[in-house]
Amino acid sequence: MVMGAGRTPGKHIVLTLIKKRDDAERGYNSVSSITLLKEGYGVMVLNPNENFLEIEKPDRSSLHDSMDELLDEPAEKKERKDDKEGSKKKEFYEKYRNPQKEAETERIPIRDNGSSEDHVLYVWDHFVSRATAKNVFIIAHSYGGLSFVELMNQREVEVKNKVSAVALTDSAHNIWLQETTKSTQDWMQQNCCNWVSSPEPLDTPLDSMLPDCPRVSAGTEKHELTSWMSFDSIFRFFGEFLEALEYEEAHETSNIVTTRSGSHKSKHQDL
Repeated sequence: MVMGAGRTPGKHIVLTLIKKRDDAERGYNSVSSITLLKEGYGVMVLNPNENFLEIEKPDRSSLHDSMDELLDEPAEKKERKDDKEGSKKKEFYEKYRNPQKEAETERIPIRDNGSSEDHVLYVWDHFVSRATAKNVFIIAHSYGGLSFVELMNQREVEVKNKVSAVALTDSAHNIWLQETTKSTQDWMQQNCCNWVSSPEPLDTPLDSMLPDCPRVSAGTEKHELTSWMSFDSIFRFFGEFLEALEYEEAHETSNIVTTRSGSHKSKHQDL
C-alpha cells in the first residue's frame, strides 16, 4: 500500500476520520489492512513521505560551555548534567511529536529515501523483490500511483514477474510526462485499474484519457475518500486475478501430470 503525497500512514487515517466524522471506523489503512490479513494476505504499508529527520540545531553558546565542562568535571556536576541532558531529550521528542511547537531544526535526509519515488524503489529492492510471496498486489493512492509508475520505469521486468495486479485510486501518474515504454502501457492496461473521483456510481467505466490502465468511478467526488469507497471493488478485483492465476497453475499442473502419464503408458506399450 502506497500513500499519496504529504501524509504518513497514520495521518492519512486521521484525515479520513475527520472528513467523515459520522463513520468513525473509516480509517482506510487500518481497516483495509485488517480485512486483507483476515483473508490471508500479507500487508506492507509504505511511508513514502517521511524523507527527512528533523533535529534541533545545537545552541553555539551551550556547545562552547559543554566543551569547557568536559575538561574538569566533578561527579556531582556530571550527575546534574546527565539529568539536564535527559530533560533535553524528553523535550526533543515532545517537539518531534508536536510539529506546531516552534523550534529551530535541521533536516537530515534519510539515505536512499529522499522522495516518494526513491522510497518506493528502496522498499522494492530491499523487501518486496526478496519476499517469498508468489503474487504481489499493489494499492497506490494519488502521488503513490506516480511513484508506482516510476518503479515500473526503473524495474519493469521485475515488477511484471512479481506483481499480479495494481489498484490505483485517483492516481497522479502521467505516462507521457513519465516517459513510460509501450510495453509498460500494455501491461498496465491488462493488470491495473484506476478508481477515480467521479459523481458516477461506483465502478462505472469512464473514458481513459491516456492509453494506460482503465478508469472507473470510485463512487465519490472527494479525492481523499476514493481509496475507502472503492475498497470492496479493489478487493474483488484482486480476488478475480488470484482465482485466474490459481486456475492457470492448476491447469498447467494437470497438463504436466497428463503428459507424464502418457509418456509412461507409451513406454509400457513399447515394452
